[in-house]
Amino acid sequence: MNTPPDIPADQSLIEYPCRFPIKVMGAHTEEFFSAMVIIAQGFEPEFDATSVERRPSRKGNYLGLTLSIHVTSREQLDEVYRTLTTHPLVKYVL
Repeated sequence: MNTPPDIPADQSLIEYPCRFPIKVMGAHTEEFFSAMVIIAQGFEPEFDATSVERRPSRKGNYLGLTLSIHVTSREQLDEVYRTLTTHPLVKYVL
């Protein structure tokens, strides 16, 4: 698998701080939803669970979530992605 090269902070297209949408997919369970909200609240204590967009898969086995998390730096955004991708209930993070 190829990994993208690190982009220097001064060349990033993202301006911090910002609200950044992250798409996460996992099993269609309340446990998955709750775990993702807890992670988001770990990075943004005021994160509102009602702001999460939910999209079930066609057969209903999986649930796609969009978490819009307020991030203050590239390092923090990278840490959000690392935390989500290593969670055992997560299948994909975009």
